[in-house]
Amino acid sequence: MELWPLLLCASLCVVHIYSKPMEKKDRVHHDAPLSDKEHDDDDNFDYDHDAFLGQEEAKTFDQLTPEESKERLGIIVDKIDEDHSGYVTVEELKKWIKHAQKRWIYEDVDRQWQSHDLNGDSFVSWEEYKNATYGYILDESDPEDGFNYRQMMFRDERRFKMADKNGDLQADKEEFTAFLHPEEYDYMKNIVVLETMEDIDKNGDGFIDLEEYIGDMYSQNGDPTEPEWVRTEREQFTEFRDKNKDGRMDKEETKDWILPSDYDHAEAEAKHLLYESDADKDGQLTKQEIVNKYDLFVGSQATDFGEALVRHEEF
Repeated sequence: MELWPLLLCASLCVVHIYSKPMEKKDRVHHDAPLSDKEHDDDDNFDYDHDAFLGQEEAKTFDQLTPEESKERLGIIVDKIDEDHSGYVTVEELKKWIKHAQKRWIYEDVDRQWQSHDLNGDSFVSWEEYKNATYGYILDESDPEDGFNYRQMMFRDERRFKMADKNGDLQADKEEFTAFLHPEEYDYMKNIVVLETMEDIDKNGDGFIDLEEYIGDMYSQNGDPTEPEWVRTEREQFTEFRDKNKDGRMDKEETKDWILPSDYDHAEAEAKHLLYESDADKDGQLTKQEIVNKYDLFVGSQATDFGEALVRHEEF
C-alpha cells in the first residue's frame, strides 16, 4: 500500500500548521446533534426522522409510499429488538439511535476493514495492520523533518492492544472500530486521554500546565498581542480546568476537559418516541405500536407532500 506520500504529506502539514499562528484547536469530544432541524412535533416530525434514521437515510424514506415506509420500518423494528422479546425498550431504542447517528463511523470501518483484513479471515491482526499501514516505511530512515513513524507505530500498537479485549492480537469488527474510533467506547477513553496528554505535555512530566495548554491551541509566532479567545482560555484553565488549583491538569482533569459528560440526546429522543407511541402505557413498544405511529419515526411521500403543501399555503 503506497502510504509514504500520504504520510509525508501529513508530516509536512504538521510542520506548516506549527509555523504560523493557529486557529483555535478543539480537543473536546462532543456528540453531534441528532438533527440540524428544530424539534417541533406540532409542525412536523423531521427532527424525529433524522434522529431515528440518520439524516441521509431519512431522505430516502421521503421517496417511499406510506405502505413501503411501514414495511421498511417493520424490518428496522426487528433489528432494534435485539433480544427478540417482541418488545422494544428505551435502551434498545437509544442504542439504535446512537448507531444511526454514527453510521459514518461504521462505513469508515468497513472501508478500512477491506484493506487491512489481508487474509480474509474476518479478523485484522496487528501484523496485518502494521504491514498495510507502515510496510517498508519502517525500513527507511526518518525524514529530515523529524516526523517519527516508529513513534506513530508504537502508539498504534498500544491502542490496538487496548482495543483487543481478549489479548490475542487479532481484532474483530467491533474491536477494530474501537481501535479506529476510541472516543466512542467507554473502555477506550483512558487511551484517548493518554494520547492527548502526550501530544500536549511538552516537558514530559505527565501533566499539562497552563503554557502547554495554551501552546497546543495557539502559537504567538512573535506577536505579543493575544486574541481575546486566548485570554478567555487562560481563565478557563485557571478557574475550571485545574480543579485542584495546583497549576496543572492531571489525567482526571484532562479527561473531564476532553470527554465531558454531555446531555444524552439519544436517550431523551428514545424516551420521547416511546412516550408518543406507547398506546397501552406499559413502558415498552410492540412492532404494531411503532408502525401505527410510523409517521413519527419515518417519512414517506405522504408526509413529505403534506409538509410541502403547508409550506405552499404559508407562502
